[in-house]
Formats: sequence, C-alpha cells, structure tokens
Amino acid sequence: MKKNLLVIIGPTAVGKSDLAILLAKKYNGEIISADSRQVYRGLDLGTGKVIRDESRKDEFLSEGVAHHMIDIVDVDTQYNISDFQKQTNKKIKEIWNKNKLPILCGGSPLYVISVLEGWIFPKTKPNVDLRNNLESKTTEELFVMLKNLDPLRAKTIDAKNKRRVIRALEIVMQDSEVKPLTKKPINANVVILGIKKDREEIRELIWKRLERRIKEGMLAEIENLKKNGVTSKRLYDLGLEYRYVDMYLEGKLTLTEMKEQLYTKICQFAKRQMTWFKKFENVLWLDNIKDVDLKF
Repeated sequence: MKKNLLVIIGPTAVGKSDLAILLAKKYNGEIISADSRQVYRGLDLGTGKVIRDESRKDEFLSEGVAHHMIDIVDVDTQYNISDFQKQTNKKIKEIWNKNKLPILCGGSPLYVISVLEGWIFPKTKPNVDLRNNLESKTTEELFVMLKNLDPLRAKTIDAKNKRRVIRALEIVMQDSEVKPLTKKPINANVVILGIKKDREEIRELIWKRLERRIKEGMLAEIENLKKNGVTSKRLYDLGLEYRYVDMYLEGKLTLTEMKEQLYTKICQFAKRQMTWFKKFENVLWLDNIKDVDLKF
C-alpha cells in the first residue's frame, strides 16, 4: 500500500511553518523543510527558521515537533537541489518507518517539485573554468543562452537564480548530447495544501516580517557571518536578505534604502513563487488554515 505524504506550499510570509506545526501535532507528523537556505547553519533570522526548542540540541525540535533539513551544512558548503532531493527522500522513508506522517513544507518550488516528480539528475561533474567564464555574464544573458541550447531544461529553472542557470548550462555545454530530464514520481498518496492570500495582504505581511527580523537582530546575524569570513560574494548567493544587508553593512546603501529595496525584491520574489506554485496540480488552496481535515 502507498504511504501518505503531506505537502504545504505558498509564497513567503504567509504562515506555512505555523500550519505545518499545527498539522504535525494533529496527525502525528514530522516536518521536512523545503527551503534552499534553511539547510545552512547560521542563517536563522534571514531565512525565517522556526525557533528551536532549548531542551533538545541533538535534533531540531520546534514546539516539540521534529524538523528535518534544517542546519545540516556549513554556510561555505555548496549545496544543491540534487543533494536536497536525495536526503529528503531518505528522510521521508525514515518518517514512514516510524509510522508517522512526513510533511514537506517550504517556499522553494523546484525543491518540492524535484521530490514529487522524482527528477533524475545528470551526473555531469563541475567545471571550474567554464563556471568562471559564465560568471562574467549577467543572469539574463545566461538564461537566453540556456533557452537557445535547451528550451525544455530552461522551463525547469528559476530564471532569476544565476547559480542554477550556470549549473544547467554546465550540464548542457559538457554533455555530448542533450538528454531530456527524466522523472520517477514518488510512490505515495500526496495531499498538497496551499496557503492563499491576496497580493496586498502578502505585501503587508512581508513588510511586518522584515521589520520584525531587523528588530530581532538580522543585521547582527549577517555582520557576524562577515566577521567569521563569509564573503560578500557568498552572501550575495545566499539570497535577498543577505545580499541587501551586506550592501548596507558595506556602506553602499543607507538603512532606509536597504529596507525599501529589500522589501520590493521580496515582494517580487513572492510573486515568482506563486507563478511556480500555480503550476502545481491538485492543490487544495486554503483561506483559513485552522480548519483543515485531511483526507488521503
């Protein structure tokens, strides 16, 4: 018999983690974070990690609920979607073996899709010289190259994510023949819940969350990363919050400019997330997250 898998999706700031914890308590579940940055140790406020229970340091618990795929690698480690998929598939099986419900929750659409559709990734090795050559081009130029070389692969890539576009080009430009992305969908009864809010409400939630994170010490978190040797280039790659706070700390932006520009970019990011999530099939979109009755 197929096992059950719950998936929670939605744009940033809408309360996915709160819903996941609520349902984990209700249905004897454990949560797997599908967030491309929460895997890194030290990226806490900037990635919106749930607050860790002080009582247990040997595993990541929040409100007594086990969380996985959080704080698993150091910030200088290159971690990719293939790594995530492989480790997440293993975690799902471990949770099933405990007769619990795995809850895959997060805002990185491609990370979620890779698990559900079972993408089979090419084994192409990194090419440092090629990467350095591609790095000199803009993200837009790189994406145009990818669309020309492999239009189908381009449809599975976030066009704004330079690192992922470079990796896709690395595969296409080194393989003797362009092989289509093959899939082996997960063997499970999957229920997908999506949190739906109107655009203005999302924008308000994003602003309030940004103000709260700054008040709670996000600037100090990123300043500490810099003191520990994390470069501006690496902070740029780690996402919007780290990119724009670094520019503020480097004196390139005032505090007001940093907040306004970061807010605008996060709103644009939320819009792109929803563009991806709308492609998901069989999603139950929720207006009220407190009245969920799961039927597998």
